[in-house]
Amino acid sequence: MIRIVHLLLLITAGLTGSAQELIVHVSPGGSDQNAGTENSPLASLAGARDRIRGLRMKQSFTGITVQVAPGDYFLEEPLVFDPEDAGSADCPIRYVGVGSEKPVLSGGMRVTGFEPVAGGLWRADMPGADRWASRPEQCYVNSRRAIPARIPNKGFFRPKAVEETVMLQGEERTAEFAVQKIWLDEESSAVFDRLTPAELGNARLVFYHKWDNTRKRITRYSVQEKAVYISGRGMKPWNKLDSNTLFFIEQIRSGLDAPGEWTLVGNEVYYRPLPGEVLGQTQVVLPRLEQLVLFKGKPDTPVKHIQFENLAFCHTGYRTPPEGNEPMQAAAAVPATIMADYAEHITLLNCVVNHTGNNAIWFRAGCSDNTVLRCLLADLGAGGIKIGEVTPTEQDVTKRITIDNSIIQSGGHVFPCAVGIAIFHASDNRVTHNDISDLPYSGISVGWIWGYDPSDAKRNEIAYNHIHHLGWGVLSDMGGVYTLGPSEGTRIANNVIHDIYALTYGGWGLYTDEGSTGIVMENNLVYRCKSAGFHQHYGKDNVVRNNLFYRQYRHQLESTKVEEHTGFRFTNNIVYFSEGDLGGIRWDQTNFYADSNAYWDARGKKITVGALDFETWQLRGKDVHSVIADPKFENPERMDFRINNRKLLKNIGFQPFDYRKAGVYGDDQWKAVAEIDPARALEFRQMVDRLEALAIN
Repeated sequence: MIRIVHLLLLITAGLTGSAQELIVHVSPGGSDQNAGTENSPLASLAGARDRIRGLRMKQSFTGITVQVAPGDYFLEEPLVFDPEDAGSADCPIRYVGVGSEKPVLSGGMRVTGFEPVAGGLWRADMPGADRWASRPEQCYVNSRRAIPARIPNKGFFRPKAVEETVMLQGEERTAEFAVQKIWLDEESSAVFDRLTPAELGNARLVFYHKWDNTRKRITRYSVQEKAVYISGRGMKPWNKLDSNTLFFIEQIRSGLDAPGEWTLVGNEVYYRPLPGEVLGQTQVVLPRLEQLVLFKGKPDTPVKHIQFENLAFCHTGYRTPPEGNEPMQAAAAVPATIMADYAEHITLLNCVVNHTGNNAIWFRAGCSDNTVLRCLLADLGAGGIKIGEVTPTEQDVTKRITIDNSIIQSGGHVFPCAVGIAIFHASDNRVTHNDISDLPYSGISVGWIWGYDPSDAKRNEIAYNHIHHLGWGVLSDMGGVYTLGPSEGTRIANNVIHDIYALTYGGWGLYTDEGSTGIVMENNLVYRCKSAGFHQHYGKDNVVRNNLFYRQYRHQLESTKVEEHTGFRFTNNIVYFSEGDLGGIRWDQTNFYADSNAYWDARGKKITVGALDFETWQLRGKDVHSVIADPKFENPERMDFRINNRKLLKNIGFQPFDYRKAGVYGDDQWKAVAEIDPARALEFRQMVDRLEALAIN
């Protein structure tokens, strides 16, 4: 299972006064009291870090490499790098996993001694219960996330109604303290009626509402009223809990009724095994740590020039605070397994971050010139990578972060509103050739200003990414690529975006939300999105050109807010559809420029824009030089979008682009890792078919 790297500290023999390379090895059988040679290795990365500190006080080096042998390392505290641990351009410090198997740094603890108990369950004592700061809420079994015992096992409950009593208003729009009363229907109240007081005290209520989710402990349940009470900050006026909210209850002993589920009762771990799992041969890990690595630089002395290569970072947790979690878009405040502040020239190369309770990586305050290259981030409690701070700071803007050729796969298991890659207040970043899939919310989010106030999110490049299978019909108001606020110089190009399906509204491919400004979206292929391939809520001076929009479900194009200025220019695009209509929401009313596009309804229907026929639309000055013509794709059912209608290309000035370059690159094995599991893709397809059938009927 986990093999954690024991640093074999091999110090090059014959150190003299001249600078030379220092090589350090670590191995599972080592000791941090050892000399650090190949035959006397250290036992931890922290031990190697400390040894390097001491050696550098006496000797100069041209480079430092810590070679980490395969094995499992269970950390009892995060590995912290301070300014004194910084390398330099002339002497970088590399922590490298050796061998074919990545060494694993784990934030967890193995659970052993399981025994069978009644009902087909396994039971074990939580190891070292007195050493846990708080109760774990995640569990990993045989390198798989176990499901917290929940009701219902599949799907959700919905409230009959929600009432709020404000106890303390405060000065903000959201009340400082309030109590929410969740009225239950017959099905869900029957579940609450049979819960014991202990279960009610331990349970978590998890709510999905529009683009947010809320996690709360139960304040009180009233059997007479058939209502459950929660408390905390007041509901956000723009996204309240209501009868359309989805919710379930988890971490309850009586919900431990499906294979693969687990729960904690007192200090006892209970697990219902999957078929084929054998007692004594099943590895179970509970997470003790929320972070594994912290780069803690300072504004005037950043941590610099440290590289992690071929290492795995696994088994972190997230603990719900006593007050619960209020809703927050993109799980913006949730920390990450690897956190960096004031860090420069930090590189993660060919690494894995998986089985987390939170995000994978966060380059937060004052970071620059850092790189994530060819990394796999999977089975995530929240999202993949966050860049920049959520609160703008003029002096500490994070910039020039590169995320390239990496895979972000299967996230949002604790915070479904999290994003694959989120750029907050940060500029000049490059997000290229990544594969992002299997998330309940957006793929890439850029910007963190709602409206036209100044923003630091400038000149970000989002290019050649493959973004797919998002939404899963549980959240709404999302995009394959989602933007906010003034973002002049930002370019979103050559991405392939598909299979975005929201619960209600807002399953969009390209989505310029509130105040999006100065963004170019070009050469993107977008298909099979629920609401539209492109949607602008409101913004200005955006350019949408030379994109392929193919067969969205409800509408092909949408825009929402009517503004006096020109919101965007829509030119040289091809829009092909056989379901829904061309324009949804207010596409026929908002202020934008459109021309030299090609539209084709494969059903042979006459093209209309809202209530207007296409000729009337053109008389109003829109799409004057656009055409209604079949692009004659080579084989679109097999995703071959080569265009055989040469006249169309000439008439609208469309420039063919190679959409096959989107996604990860390199050897076939790496590309195969990026492919979504066929069973998971089928599950998505069946979900869409089911919900689309309900909408039609």
